[in-house]
Amino acid sequence: MALFEREDNEYGGDVATRALSVAAVETHFVERVYGKLSKVYDIVFGPTLHPGRLSALEHMRIQPGDRILEVGVGTGINASLYPRHCHVTGIDLSRSMLDKARERVAREGLQHVRLMEMDASSLTFADETFDIVYAPYLVSVVPDPVQVAREMRRVCRKGGRIVILNHFRSPNPVLSRAERAISPLTVHIGFKSDLDLPGFLAQADLQPVSIEKVNVLGMWSLVTCLRA
Repeated sequence: MALFEREDNEYGGDVATRALSVAAVETHFVERVYGKLSKVYDIVFGPTLHPGRLSALEHMRIQPGDRILEVGVGTGINASLYPRHCHVTGIDLSRSMLDKARERVAREGLQHVRLMEMDASSLTFADETFDIVYAPYLVSVVPDPVQVAREMRRVCRKGGRIVILNHFRSPNPVLSRAERAISPLTVHIGFKSDLDLPGFLAQADLQPVSIEKVNVLGMWSLVTCLRA
């Protein structure tokens, strides 16, 4: 069974070369947005997006001793979900977000979690460092989602899991046009509403083994890939 529904002809064509979004952002813009969101992120995006976080943890199939990289750790809202028998590294570009994450990790005594300030598009880790690489609610806001995904693939070991939890453009033609129209506005609250999933995966050279709809009304996708 195909993982993707039929594409709307208006946005069809060569998925390997087409534009992924009408909205463009720069790194400093992303830092500003998330610097502002750090104070309210857990309240605004905590409960509503939590079912997707739980589903992602299930799909990771974490084993004792697994090395996990969370790309875009934010306020550390996922930190307490990880079993203590694994080793978690969380990175983020926003110092404001990381400050919140460090407070949470210290408060909850999560000694299996370490936090680092780092650009997701230029990871400083060696090739195949991690067993699982996870990006929750991240790829639709970074300036270059394909480069981020390629970096995630690089640092994941062969046979490891790459898990991406994100909103992507709807295959429904009416909703798709609406998401395109509002995307330049939604970036101001932390995401592009029209990121194209088939194009993103093709350009990042990722092969999904499962794609599931999660959260309220199934408006977010949980994409699981195996590193070839």
